Amino acid sequence: MDLAEGEQAAWGARVMSKSGAKVGTGIGAGLVLCSAMVYAFLGRWEDGSQLTVYADKLAQGLPTVCRGLTKHVTRTPIIVGETWSAAKCEAEERRAIVAVQTNLLRCFTRNPSQAVFDAATSHAWNFGVSATCGSSAMRAWNAGEWQLGCQRLYRSDAGRPVWSYVKTGRRLANGSWEYRFVRGLANRRQAEYTLCMGAV
Repeated sequence: MDLAEGEQAAWGARVMSKSGAKVGTGIGAGLVLCSAMVYAFLGRWEDGSQLTVYADKLAQGLPTVCRGLTKHVTRTPIIVGETWSAAKCEAEERRAIVAVQTNLLRCFTRNPSQAVFDAATSHAWNFGVSATCGSSAMRAWNAGEWQLGCQRLYRSDAGRPVWSYVKTGRRLANGSWEYRFVRGLANRRQAEYTLCMGAV
């Protein structure tokens, strides 16, 4: 990757609280952090009006607030039952999106388009940066196969839905976890695919 660890950390510190900031040099040069598109997109899929912290049933009771803020995207404590102001939500969301994107950039070895970057950001927001970075979509993008990477956010190479299942909490006879398909997650994956393909 083009950005050295120290340079990446310094760059991240400069833009951590600024949405709309552009990446200067190296991988991601010219990309907008916390673009209007990604902020609106997350608002569509995460209930932005959710000001009271709740235990997300799809995420096995994970405390969640605002546009899907969880302990996986912010260091700010999130306590079930606590109420946040709209201003606190927006400030924390924008800081968290920039932090997620700063970490996500480290995984790209080629310059993504803004659309690919924003779709990858939504995926990382939903599943975590490490899951997105380790995904078959990222492998395709880093091989320069942009369309294939976008498809892999939504469907496997065999055409089956991916990233659209949650654990039921039960184990199968063979000891592996049982998963169930969630239409809302599949719809979000399809929307990420459509966003991603916007500039491919």
